[in-house]
Amino acid sequence: MSRIFLDTNFFIYLYEAEGPRAARARYLSRAFVARRDEIFTSVMSLGEVLVTPLTKGDFALAQQYRRLFHSPGMTVLPFVEQAAEVFARIRVGGKVKPPDAIQLATAGTAGCDLFLTNDERLQGVTVAGVQFITSFEKAPL
Repeated sequence: MSRIFLDTNFFIYLYEAEGPRAARARYLSRAFVARRDEIFTSVMSLGEVLVTPLTKGDFALAQQYRRLFHSPGMTVLPFVEQAAEVFARIRVGGKVKPPDAIQLATAGTAGCDLFLTNDERLQGVTVAGVQFITSFEKAPL
C-alpha cells in the first residue's frame, strides 16, 4: 500500500482521453484498488478538470468529476499554510510553474510516496515529503 498523489492530467486521461494514455489511466486505477493504495489529489485538480466540461456545457461530465473526487478512497487535499513554505522552496529558481508547485507542495505536505504526472518537466524535481515523481507510463505498478 502506498500514498499516491495524482496530478490533474490523470483524471483527464481517465474520463476524456482515448488511446494508450486512457488505457494506462484505467489500468492504474484498477491497480490502486487492488493494492489498497491511498489516493490523493488537490482541490486545484478538481478546479482544473472542471474547466473544459463547464466551457462546453457538459454538465454530466462535470458531475462525473465531482463524484470521482468525492468517492471513497480519494482524498482531496487543500492548499494549507504548511504547504506555502514547500511551495516557496520549489519555486526558488523559477523552473517550476506556480500551479505545478502547488500540486507538488500539497503532495509533499501530505507525505506522499509517489507523485504521478505526465509533465516531463516535473520529473527530477526534489520535493520534501515526496519520495518519487514519475510519469504514468513509468509508474512502478
